[in-house]
Amino acid sequence: MTASDFKARCLDVLDQLAARKLESVTITKRGRPVAVVRPPVAQAELPSLYGCMQGTVTIPEGVDIDGPILAEPLDADDGILHR
Repeated sequence: MTASDFKARCLDVLDQLAARKLESVTITKRGRPVAVVRPPVAQAELPSLYGCMQGTVTIPEGVDIDGPILAEPLDADDGILHR
């Protein structure tokens, strides 16, 4: 669809996209594509963030993830904030 056609029929095209009557519209200027207009992804199609990384992290056997990381005491324990 040319840019001038889209400008003249913009609201109608957007209504058709919202009703899923059109999958996408490519807008051209002087025969070259300059934009593609698509309806937004439906909420049901979006992946859930809750649990999306489940199974992607493995902890090697014998690693204590609750224990201290450093062997030496931290300066902050002694009240030293900067060195």
